[in-house]
Amino acid sequence: MKKLDDFNFKAKRVLIRVDFNVPLDENYKITNNSRIAASLPTLNKILDDGGSIILMSHLGRPKGGYEEKFSLKHLIDEISSLLNRKVYFAVDCIGNEAFSLASGLQEGEVLLLENLRFYKEEEKGDLSFAEKLAGLGDFYVNDAFGTAHRAHASTTIIAQFFPDAKCFGYLMIREIENIEKVLRTGKKPITAIIGGAKVSDKVLIIENLLSKVNNLIIGGGMAYTFFRAMGANTGNSLVEEDRIELAKHLISEAKNKNVELYLPFDSVIADGFSNDANTALSDNMDIQQGWMGLDIGDEAIKKFTEVILKSETILWNGPMGVFEMEKFKKGTVAIAQAVADSTSEGAYSLIGGGDSVAAVKQFGFSKKVSYISTGGGAMLEFLEGKELPGVKAILD
Repeated sequence: MKKLDDFNFKAKRVLIRVDFNVPLDENYKITNNSRIAASLPTLNKILDDGGSIILMSHLGRPKGGYEEKFSLKHLIDEISSLLNRKVYFAVDCIGNEAFSLASGLQEGEVLLLENLRFYKEEEKGDLSFAEKLAGLGDFYVNDAFGTAHRAHASTTIIAQFFPDAKCFGYLMIREIENIEKVLRTGKKPITAIIGGAKVSDKVLIIENLLSKVNNLIIGGGMAYTFFRAMGANTGNSLVEEDRIELAKHLISEAKNKNVELYLPFDSVIADGFSNDANTALSDNMDIQQGWMGLDIGDEAIKKFTEVILKSETILWNGPMGVFEMEKFKKGTVAIAQAVADSTSEGAYSLIGGGDSVAAVKQFGFSKKVSYISTGGGAMLEFLEGKELPGVKAILD
């Protein structure tokens, strides 16, 4: 695996694909700079070596062509402040100005290109567009794990123009190595906690993990499809009718592979999808009609916590309930606490996926787990066992 530390970047113009897809408010001010901050070790290594940097990123989902709210010019001040140096900006990502600014960069200087996705060729993985981008620098670094599952021009296609001058940045390396700790090198027992609304969203992850883990905990709305597969009365709980046979298959596969499958014994149920709804506790084998499960119950929390505390390696993807509502956050908070407690006792914990990451941060556990993935969709596809185009392009 080609890493940043394998190279010295003295006098090199380094083209770096970063993931600066940060949230902006109505005044175009950054509300969370964590994605930019995460790239700093990579950027500083190159600058400290005496190299110059050309930053490429996308922002939002422009429909094709320039849109003010998606311009990367809104990020200039923040990047400049974090790097403690001036950041030049090209109003295009290809074209005469971009080439002129890039070719004129001196050691230690930084150039930010305009949003790549203002060109439809970026997402199409257009070869000609990638070649134009490649012409801006003489070395390519991919440090955007969050887009590594897309074969876009700047994340994948461009790498072929740098056969011996390409590598992963520190963030990409950290993401890959941390996921590998769960999939290949983790100490046993390994426990995967999978939550969220739908089995269909997580089926490939579950199937891949069944050959990697010792324990599989299922929570969230997806659990009720499993209970229906077991003949339970699930009331008005979310059930994917067309996935019941799949749930039966996964239950059977877990047994065949000697994986302990843990489903929640009980749920906090409600008579409506609202924080103002009436609530009660119910055995998950018999939820009364007109009521729906919106969080795991006390017995489930107790059992899940017991399993987590006995684990050496933990993966958590997906909440245990509708944690955005006060009445239904208890289960997700309890699992976060259990993961944090197990981590403090020496276990390794990886948190990934938008909702579980949001929950860990919201409830104050972000510094009490081993690693929080920035990957989102890329991490999920990695866990599914898929080959990520952005990773393969560097390894090739």
